[in-house]
Amino acid sequence: MDLRAQIHPDQQLVKGGSLQLSLFDQKDLGEIRDPSYPRERLIACRNPLLAEERSRKRNELLAATEKHLHKIVEATRRKKKPLRGRKEIGLAVGRVLGRYKMGKHFRLFIEDDGFRCERKQDNIEREASLDGIYVIRTSVPSETLSSDKVVGCYKRLSDVERAFRSLKSVDLKIRPIYHHLADRVRAHVFLCMLSYYVEWHMRQALAPILFDDDDPQAAEAARKSIVSPAERSPKAKSKDTLKRTEDGMPVHSFQSLLKDMATLTRNEVRVGEQTLQMLATPTPVQQRALQLLQVSVAL
Repeated sequence: MDLRAQIHPDQQLVKGGSLQLSLFDQKDLGEIRDPSYPRERLIACRNPLLAEERSRKRNELLAATEKHLHKIVEATRRKKKPLRGRKEIGLAVGRVLGRYKMGKHFRLFIEDDGFRCERKQDNIEREASLDGIYVIRTSVPSETLSSDKVVGCYKRLSDVERAFRSLKSVDLKIRPIYHHLADRVRAHVFLCMLSYYVEWHMRQALAPILFDDDDPQAAEAARKSIVSPAERSPKAKSKDTLKRTEDGMPVHSFQSLLKDMATLTRNEVRVGEQTLQMLATPTPVQQRALQLLQVSVAL
């Protein structure tokens, strides 16, 4: 299964017609076809929040570029020491375009004794018409995955990125690897992968006392569309706000809960010549975590 975000200029709708912004007036995704990808399905999606953000950034960059280019225009017209020469003017213009990366949207006229510029409005409008649109490619047939499910699978790739981040830095810290033999390196990585597998199952079980969303069905029901940003369930929002679970216990992150559980110790007590093993009494949070993990404390 190959899921990659791509945009292609010659895409066509499955039911005919060109890919226009009006497609998304009432629906934010549509399956399209392209002769360049004969054995693949293309699902075009439009995220209005992403569209708004890209439009804002482009307008800001255009305004900043135009402002600095006008300064160069003024420099070529000043009476004292005016900017002259194609090379010098070109270098000044190049610094501005290199900073803001908006050269494709400006038409430049550089001469020995002057400089002027104007916006390529057609280019700007053409780019703006694609704001917020991305296309997902997949070789999986529609009988196996519908368009909505393809988009859902693509969005769940963030879970894979989160897993790698946990492996590399947050929890397991797979690096640095001090082994030098290939078999030992593979064994080290394999053990780290097994550890993350255990962590994943622990997170699922401990979700009621973590900030993790433990009611994904409600969260999915609150979502307007698979293309729209994911929503947290009312239960998860309550935990975020109150920092308490439904039964009044403090909510933990996975890391802080592990630190809390680390205080649950086994102690060796010596009375005269007698040696006894005693377990620390679990706190309510620790007891709840052990119940969720289905683990009993015993000597």
